[in-house]
Amino acid sequence: MSHVVVNGVRVHVEEVPPVGERRGTAVLIHGMTSDSMASWFLTLAHPLAAEGLRVLLYDLRGHGHSDRPPTGYALDDFVDDLAGLLEHWGVDEPVHLFGNSFGGTIAFAYAARHPDRVAGIVAVESAPPTAAWFGRMARRLASAAETLADAEAVAHSRPLMARRVRDASALLSDTSVGQELPNSALPDPARLAAIDCPVLCLYGADSAVKELAPLTQRLLPQSGHVVIDGQKHTLLIKAPDQVRAHVLPWLATPVH
Repeated sequence: MSHVVVNGVRVHVEEVPPVGERRGTAVLIHGMTSDSMASWFLTLAHPLAAEGLRVLLYDLRGHGHSDRPPTGYALDDFVDDLAGLLEHWGVDEPVHLFGNSFGGTIAFAYAARHPDRVAGIVAVESAPPTAAWFGRMARRLASAAETLADAEAVAHSRPLMARRVRDASALLSDTSVGQELPNSALPDPARLAAIDCPVLCLYGADSAVKELAPLTQRLLPQSGHVVIDGQKHTLLIKAPDQVRAHVLPWLATPVH
């Protein structure tokens, strides 16, 4: 297990080297509360490496095996962490950013700040950092504590799930994430609209996140949108084969 200190926070990082000739770099960013880098490591990290990508993963501050500071959970803090990690990894080329849920929001926010550093964005069950998306996140964070309390009782006999639920509960109770994240300063919509790299968005047909697809399409008309039947917000975990089936051919197109 490897760690690096970025912006004063000890962050858990992992790397999967490319197979054969290297074709670029991919950074995989997970979602909020109960998610961790494992959702990417167990689904898409190795298939991407098999396509020749250097695959970089990390646990967000407050998550997984990274430190859980009491404060520092605004959107800009997460974007600063990504920028610091790219510097640590010595990445000097435009990268492919993959984001699950809030991880996709970090990817879009980083691209708004550094458009020349991003070769493409794959967003799974996610959206750019707009007021509509952050309003949805605020409501989910507000109700998460009660949901996690019920989940902890159900997960008592399943150690791995119980640990994830306990970690998510600690994040919500021991830090200011519930106050800071919903009140984050959002990028200027003009800067989001200036993102010109290829974008692929995937949604579960039974998830409400797909309702934000038209807004993303208006902001980023170059974006492609795929809805996968029978899936919810857990799309990446529950349907990794279908996610791969869309992502890998998209990466193989000439613009990538």
